[in-house]
Amino acid sequence: MKFKRGDQVIVIAGNDKGRTGAVQRVDRDRNRVVVEGINLRWKHRGPRGQAQAQGERVQEEVAIHASNVMHIDPATGKGTRKRPSTES
Repeated sequence: MKFKRGDQVIVIAGNDKGRTGAVQRVDRDRNRVVVEGINLRWKHRGPRGQAQAQGERVQEEVAIHASNVMHIDPATGKGTRKRPSTES
C-alpha cells in the first residue's frame, strides 16, 4: 500500500469527495485508511455503571477504501499519483 500514517490525502470518491485530511491509521489487510475528519459516523454508547449514568452519541472516523483517496502534492495542493523515486 502506498499510504502511511501522517500523509496528507484528498478524497476522490464518495460523500466526502474533495475534502482533505491526514491519514491516522492504515489497515493493510483490508486495504483501508482512516482519515482525520473524513467519513464520520455516529457511535451510540450506552451507560457504564455509576460513573456514567447516561449514554452518549459520539462521532468517529470510519475507514475508507484506499482507492478512494489520493496523495496531495504540496506544491500545487492538488491530488497526485505517488511515483517511486528514480534516484540511484
